[in-house]
Amino acid sequence: MKIVFHPKLLDTLPGYNGAQFGRDASAGLTVGVLALPLAMAFAIASGMSPTAGIWTAIVAGFLISALGGSRVQIGGPTGAFIPIIYGIVVEYGVQNLLVATMLAGAMLVAMGVFRLGNLIRFIPKTVVIGFTNGIAVVIFLAQIKDFLGLRIDHLPGEFFGKVKALVTHLDTIDLPTVALSVASIIVLLSWNRLAQRFKPLSRLPGPLGVLIFATAANALLQLPVETIGTRFNGIPQDLPAFALPQLSLETLGKLISPALTIALLGAIESLLSARVADAAIEDRHDPNQELIAQGVANLAAPLFGGFAATGAIARTATNVRTGGRSPVAGMVHALVLLAVVLVFAPFAKHIPLATLSAIVVVVAINMGEWHEFRGLKRFSVNYRTTLLSTFFVTVFFDLTLAVELGMVLASLFFIYRMSELTRVERLPLTELSMIPDFLYPDGSPRVVAYSLYGTLFFGAIHKLETLLDPAERHPEVVILDMHHLVNLDTTGLEGLESLCKNLHKHGCALILCNLNQQPASLIHRSGFEDDVGINNICGDIYGALARSRDLLPRFMDEDNL
Repeated sequence: MKIVFHPKLLDTLPGYNGAQFGRDASAGLTVGVLALPLAMAFAIASGMSPTAGIWTAIVAGFLISALGGSRVQIGGPTGAFIPIIYGIVVEYGVQNLLVATMLAGAMLVAMGVFRLGNLIRFIPKTVVIGFTNGIAVVIFLAQIKDFLGLRIDHLPGEFFGKVKALVTHLDTIDLPTVALSVASIIVLLSWNRLAQRFKPLSRLPGPLGVLIFATAANALLQLPVETIGTRFNGIPQDLPAFALPQLSLETLGKLISPALTIALLGAIESLLSARVADAAIEDRHDPNQELIAQGVANLAAPLFGGFAATGAIARTATNVRTGGRSPVAGMVHALVLLAVVLVFAPFAKHIPLATLSAIVVVVAINMGEWHEFRGLKRFSVNYRTTLLSTFFVTVFFDLTLAVELGMVLASLFFIYRMSELTRVERLPLTELSMIPDFLYPDGSPRVVAYSLYGTLFFGAIHKLETLLDPAERHPEVVILDMHHLVNLDTTGLEGLESLCKNLHKHGCALILCNLNQQPASLIHRSGFEDDVGINNICGDIYGALARSRDLLPRFMDEDNL
């Protein structure tokens, strides 16, 4: 197998000029300042330090842009990973999270190398909407603690334990924290209107603007709220130490499932983001190259204390809107974050956790496709069942289980639907009544013809079982017109073989006609062509009727013996 490694960066370098670099640098600067509060907020919500979030955005963001298959993809920590990362940290610890992230990176690289990128598109929309909305609910619940300032030492990752802990600690609510959280949300939701009234604000992304104002207010007024400084002792101003995570062979096997969850979610989200960006810039990304880049990024980020990363839809869209048209913009975004850490890290100790929590709450609200719930009544029971099952299992139990269940339900409903579309209909053949040899003395037909429609596969094989009624007299020739049969699988072929043997057992013949390319190929390759007889495979129904005339006299002679 030939391994193809061709980053989009190589396609953009020929003809690249200073004007485009200016647009990419401007877009990278904008996305970089937007990514700063999001990286810290997502990290804290995931049970990690804000430093881990920033270095994930720097290392993974740079590699995803430099090596990816999209011109404008921006990578880093995302809200969708919050419940996954938090659950792994709670159950296995930070070091095992880093190991799971690297395992996921290796899986993503393998998926790209074996060219599985297009297979991700086979995941139905219902499953994607279901787990996306479910993740949004889980993120919202996880933020209640910091949003209300509840004094909970350990918030469980599991849904029912989390709800119980939140309810039992509601009496510890902190009013100054609530006031700051609510004020932050109000400013975030009204930021666009404020920016229209006060033009200087239009240059700042909403999350960064709220973060600056809340941090400044806290530094000046010394608000009685928890900050990055009080919980994490601030953010180090120096570069992180390069180190391999501690690996325990006892837990390695247990990390396969979490790693697979990270890999699948990362693949789905990054390729969805790339597809959205393609429509905006009229380009086409390379899904396999994108998976390789995502894998390399997830292999590298834990070496610097980072964790799982993927393509970020909101940051990618911001990159496109602000003029980014090459991977250089994403690389600049990572360098901007690096410069911010090296210069402004000391100020981070004043950042209120309530404001970061408010930012994540708004992200959770915006990431959910809630309008899909309002429109559910317009869709079939199958659609509603798959979407809602995926949603509730994501919220109550686990994302991996939800995706598995959603895929199983979607597959079963698809099989049922395809089996319903597969039909076997009796052809009237009224002209047979005018041909005496085609009728028994009692007027019943010696030749019958059926037309097959759709796909004859394992889910529809039972349609052949009712082809002949045991209570009726057996015909001596059965014609199957397969002009409308578009696909035949091996189980369907087995059904045809069984029908042929059953007919031969009763001294009857089977004739096939009007075969399309795929069924004809399978019938030839399997050897069933020889069982039926090459002369009994005809080009059309008229040829099949002519072949029937050749066969019937022999049967007539046998009847008269």
